[in-house]
Amino acid sequence: MSWTPVACSQIAAPMPGWATDARSVPGTTSRSANAIGFVSKTTACGGPVCGYLLKEASSALRAAMEEVLRPLGTSVTHYSCLELLAQRPGLSNSELARGAFVTRQSMNVLLQTLEREGSVTRPAAAPVGKVLPTRLTPRGRANLEKATAAVRSVEVRMLAGMTGTEQSEAFRILQSMTRSLRDGDDGA
Repeated sequence: MSWTPVACSQIAAPMPGWATDARSVPGTTSRSANAIGFVSKTTACGGPVCGYLLKEASSALRAAMEEVLRPLGTSVTHYSCLELLAQRPGLSNSELARGAFVTRQSMNVLLQTLEREGSVTRPAAAPVGKVLPTRLTPRGRANLEKATAAVRSVEVRMLAGMTGTEQSEAFRILQSMTRSLRDGDDGA
């Protein structure tokens, strides 16, 4: 797939001198533009653009979550860790890292910080093997409650323009895409 730089006024404010509509790039046909102004020559969902749009939505979601979590002294990774521990108390560093999409080393640093803050507790010695099961403290639960309300406000804003039926269909489609990728289904 080839990319041509161009701004798209429907997605981001155009830079001075940039084209304001993807159709204004000569010699190209159907396009999709992102916030930094790159346009793809393919737009059929199921092709490369669908993945790109999913990544763009993911980036926008993460940025919006970071924005509402920052005043709480929390990050998306921090929130993810607390949420995982609320759902499955006793997870190991490795399990938390996989669930939060970070390295084990990054999770270990985060867990040390959360321990110092009093949000989580881990035993001094591993009860079995090398695994130190992590649990939320009452302070960690209180922090999670505030962070969850902030994240929920982002989700509500993200879905505000969709009907209940459209939201259900979007969830179904996203779950299907995830399953297909995890199962190795190439659509054939």
